[in-house]
Amino acid sequence: MQDRTVSSRFSRLVRVVVVLGLLLGTVAYAQPPAPEPPPVPEQPRAPEPPLSPVAEQIREQIEQRHGAHAATDAGKAAADAVVEFYENNRFTPAWVRPDNLDQLLMALRDMANDGLDPEDYALSELERRRYVLDDAQATAQQRAQFDLLATDACLTALMHLYHGKVDPATLDTHWNFEARQTDRTRGLQAVRDALAQGTVGTLFERARPQHPLYAQLRAALAKLRTVAAEGGWPLLADGPTLKPDSHDPRVPTLRQRLRLAGYSPGDELDDLYDPALEVALKQFQHEQYLVVDGHLGKATLAALNVPVEARIAQLRANLERARWLLHQVQGKFVVVDIAGYQVIYYKDGKPAWRSRVQVGKPYRSTPVFKSEITYLTLNPTWTIPPGILKNDILPKVRRNPGYLAASRIRVLDNQGRELSPASVNWANPRGIVLRQDAGPGNSLGRLVIRFPNNYMVYLHDTPHQGLFASEQRTYSSGCIRVERPRELAELLLDDPVSWNREALDRAIDTMKTQTVMLREPVPLLLAYWTVDLREDGWVGFRPDVYRRDPPLLAALARPRVSPWLPTAAAGPVPARP
Repeated sequence: MQDRTVSSRFSRLVRVVVVLGLLLGTVAYAQPPAPEPPPVPEQPRAPEPPLSPVAEQIREQIEQRHGAHAATDAGKAAADAVVEFYENNRFTPAWVRPDNLDQLLMALRDMANDGLDPEDYALSELERRRYVLDDAQATAQQRAQFDLLATDACLTALMHLYHGKVDPATLDTHWNFEARQTDRTRGLQAVRDALAQGTVGTLFERARPQHPLYAQLRAALAKLRTVAAEGGWPLLADGPTLKPDSHDPRVPTLRQRLRLAGYSPGDELDDLYDPALEVALKQFQHEQYLVVDGHLGKATLAALNVPVEARIAQLRANLERARWLLHQVQGKFVVVDIAGYQVIYYKDGKPAWRSRVQVGKPYRSTPVFKSEITYLTLNPTWTIPPGILKNDILPKVRRNPGYLAASRIRVLDNQGRELSPASVNWANPRGIVLRQDAGPGNSLGRLVIRFPNNYMVYLHDTPHQGLFASEQRTYSSGCIRVERPRELAELLLDDPVSWNREALDRAIDTMKTQTVMLREPVPLLLAYWTVDLREDGWVGFRPDVYRRDPPLLAALARPRVSPWLPTAAAGPVPARP
């Protein structure tokens, strides 16, 4: 009995404790959270140190001059780069180390070997004012103006080396090549790093195209400038055609002229036109796209008498083209070398195959542009372009009504329905299309290599094979006629199982028109160079058949004036020690 009483009392006690615990827990849960401690007040940031007097002048001149030139400066990209360069570095002067400045001035002088004018980068003004860095009497304004001028010269020269001084699109409306890509932020940081490390000169080496052909052009330009400085090469007198094994007083002069151009005409001193001289002259004729007969006639004489200054200008024009284009030369691609009358297939960035081509007449020039080869047409028909219809075909039809039938050309209306030629008013034809049947005699031959473009231009076979024997081959209406198109097609298809040469020939022999797609597009560059750039290092010269060098040289010669040139208000230049 007593045990039951104790147990009962213990049970009630436990229940009371549990209830009290629950009540206390509920009360504790309902209590608001303890207040967070008050935030620790941030310590005030240390104020930026004041700008130095020179930095303050740089800031002030940037604000004044950049605003004044922003709308008119043709070199806006360079001006913006100068502003960003200083704004991101608290307007700190950049050119405080003499070794950096020495490297900059040397690099600017060397721009002449790139075919560019060092005065476009204010070289003389920098040399004249460099002593402000050492003169205790120079003002902060003078030092700031010098620093801005040097930075502008450095950045502009690097941009010109990287992708050219001249915008090619201003000279050629067909131009669609991508410019060499730049990252201005990274580029400006590279300049800051070079200034900190004292390696300004290496910036210029890295900015140039890294392709070996660019170095060849620079070396050739330096060599010809040496020839020009020593008086140039001698002019050959006019006279009767000079042939091998003959004696002529012009022979020593001819030998000297060829030797100065890099040929090996022998060392004889007499006036006999000997075999060594003949070999050298034939090589010259071949590289000038002249008839290679070893005869010194009027055409060869005129080419030999082109002044060295003209050849220097030719190299300058092509160095600029190299800055536009050489970054495109990588991997697998095809180049149509228009002025060289050749097409070249590149694999892994190196020439693997080439063939002679015929290109557009000077008044129907082959355009310069970039595309991708996507497919081939075997046994193509030819839809005659409107320009050729008007200028070439219609006069023939009017003279000879049987011309169309003899050339296997059909007359179609705009819906593709065939019409009788007799139903057309050939004095004023309207609403017609002319199409030549596939097969022998087709103007496109038996094979067309196609790529998207707006000019109705393509690479193709031709029935006019005899014209490939000519040295200068401007015969087409803009398209590129290839001497050995089947070899190129096999390379482009790159399918030795399904589309080897035998399979290609069999498909063509069926006489059926067939489209063959490439497994992957192959880049195509239609380019214009007036120099020969050979893999063995030799640089030769070509006729400028389309007269594209003069406008490019005029654009290169247009002087650039830095927007940061000091004004007279900055005070006199300190006297040179």
